[in-house]
Amino acid sequence: MFKEFLVQNNIVPAPVMDLSGKKLIKLDLSKHNQELAQLDLNDESAFSRFISDQLKDDEIGYGGYGEERSLYSRSDLFSSEEPRTIHLGLDLWTEAGTSVFAPLDGKIHSFNNLAVHGDYGPVIILEHQIENRVFYSLYGHLSVKSLENKKVGQEVKEGQEFAWLGGYHENFHWPPHLHFQLMLDLQGKTGDYSGVCRKSESSAYLENCPDPALLLIEQ
Repeated sequence: MFKEFLVQNNIVPAPVMDLSGKKLIKLDLSKHNQELAQLDLNDESAFSRFISDQLKDDEIGYGGYGEERSLYSRSDLFSSEEPRTIHLGLDLWTEAGTSVFAPLDGKIHSFNNLAVHGDYGPVIILEHQIENRVFYSLYGHLSVKSLENKKVGQEVKEGQEFAWLGGYHENFHWPPHLHFQLMLDLQGKTGDYSGVCRKSESSAYLENCPDPALLLIEQ
């Protein structure tokens, strides 16, 4: 188990976001949230208001790992005979421009601007190595500025500011938030990895993508 691996190696990650003076408020964006179910999810301003209405100025919304969501129906990106509905990362909902910090030493594996409605927009993947174990962390819905002067293989130190949250139009039609995800194996992907999977495939994906809260908040 990944949690045991971190404990055995005495890994204490730096926070990916400055939480000083802030309260973490868990948001329920699952298909079981009746208030959310009443929204027209194709009305993007209504969804943005829904998120902002949940939070006070000193609060950051978080949650979503393993959550079954219906909100992806607004994007063709997730639609198929069996739509993708299981969220593989953990979201942090807060203001655009908020700094993102590396939780551990690593290097830039890849980056991209996935400029498709409902996708990540600007995204960075870091590669980490502890002892002989390599794993990856993904940061989606960033600002375009976050990709400037980035190079594959560039070192990133634990606690280093390396990215910022994007606004609505640059993170591709999502209210400002960070999609934070861990992957034990990138499975050949570069500059991208699925943040949502089909329910029938969820066991394999969740095994490869452990709970990012392990590197986000104290356990």
